[in-house]
Amino acid sequence: MEGSEAASLLGERGPGGQSPFKTYRRRWLLLAAVCLLNCSNAMLWLTFAPVADKTAAYFHISLEMVNWLSIVYLLISIPFGLVATWVLDSMGLRCAVILSAWLNMVGSIIRMFSVLKFFSLGPQSYWYLFIGQCLCALAQPLIIFSPTKLAALWFPDHQRATANMIASMSNPLGVLIANVLSPALVPEGKHIPLMLGVYVVPAVMACTLATVGIHEKVPPTPPSASATNSTSQPFLTGLKMLLKNKPYIILAVCFGGGIGMFTCFSALLEQILCEKGYSNEFAGLNGALFTVCGLLGAFLLGLYVDRTRNFIESTKICFCLSALASIVFAVASQFRHQAVTLAITSSLFGFFGFAIYPIAMELAVECSYPVGEGTSTGLIFVASQIEGVILMILLQALTVRVADDPYSTCALDQDGARDWTTPVLVLAGLCSAMACSYVIFFNTNYKRLLAETNSGDLVKAEDTATADVPEA
Repeated sequence: MEGSEAASLLGERGPGGQSPFKTYRRRWLLLAAVCLLNCSNAMLWLTFAPVADKTAAYFHISLEMVNWLSIVYLLISIPFGLVATWVLDSMGLRCAVILSAWLNMVGSIIRMFSVLKFFSLGPQSYWYLFIGQCLCALAQPLIIFSPTKLAALWFPDHQRATANMIASMSNPLGVLIANVLSPALVPEGKHIPLMLGVYVVPAVMACTLATVGIHEKVPPTPPSASATNSTSQPFLTGLKMLLKNKPYIILAVCFGGGIGMFTCFSALLEQILCEKGYSNEFAGLNGALFTVCGLLGAFLLGLYVDRTRNFIESTKICFCLSALASIVFAVASQFRHQAVTLAITSSLFGFFGFAIYPIAMELAVECSYPVGEGTSTGLIFVASQIEGVILMILLQALTVRVADDPYSTCALDQDGARDWTTPVLVLAGLCSAMACSYVIFFNTNYKRLLAETNSGDLVKAEDTATADVPEA
């Protein structure tokens, strides 16, 4: 398990001409555990979004209550996100991943209580779903923040962006699976119990793999110079440094807003399309294309950035193209019989939008080094959740109820459908504004890469990164 492989030599050679850095094959096991857990958590988050209408009818609740099963992820992760950053940077990757795995599994099991007669609360069974979602929501920031820490601690510099991409993109893979699987499992409301049972399986598998397979907080020998300095700043000190870092603040606001918009798009897609006569299956297909193309975009961009280090240029171009795709989708979604156009624009929106995610997380570490990876990525995630909650509430408030629409495919027994024309246009406008702000105002030095190239004097690199001035 501990066989070493060739790694990049970033500093002076040790005794006998050997590299002071090592990589271990078991890093791929850790990556697999994080990927499975990340995927499972995303599946649990968006279980109900693709079948929101049928869920509302089955539990005899309103559509707003179904939406809260998604919104609670955003709300809980705002305060707990700061706790998660502390856990990750202070207690370590192993503790964070195992705690996340258990919260995720227990939450998925509690959701099952809502459909088991032995635990039945009658009309109040919905609260089992809500409590289960709350536990899964507690797990989310712990696992979402882990990819950059995992990549920094276990992977050499030439594999970091790729490893971060694989671990990060397992989350949208879970979104993809939920978008495809939920409509397939629930052709009618009576199949809701089957859907809940199916989603328990990957949660149990992820918990088992994480608990049994992860034994170490850090590798015995670091894979790179920066890995020896991965959590060089105390949590509160790092937090203060980030709040004074102008490039980081711009990245957090713009990129956090982008994540919030993608969250809203994934959670509300079925409701947006059903009012115009599109089926749940077509909404699921759009969500699948959105995510599959996003995974492809992230994979290609991750490989490109690992070789070229063009973090800033790549993210700016992709942000602009994703904003353009959002505008086309906003216009096309207002008309019926535009299936091909919607499918293409959803694909492009995902391809360029998702591609930014792992690279922007690496960029957050680059512009904030030597702050710990958990803190630098965690604060962006907290910002994205705050912006996501605001957007979800705002977009729903801007909808207009439509009663007895003959074209609507929304299977709602009490509320009727909603017209999403204004909210979707607002979403596209905000995405464009964020892209423009990022292109115009964001610029930074790659501080971690600079420290690695000068690994013979890491202390000097830290001082430079902290003070942003050359040492006398």
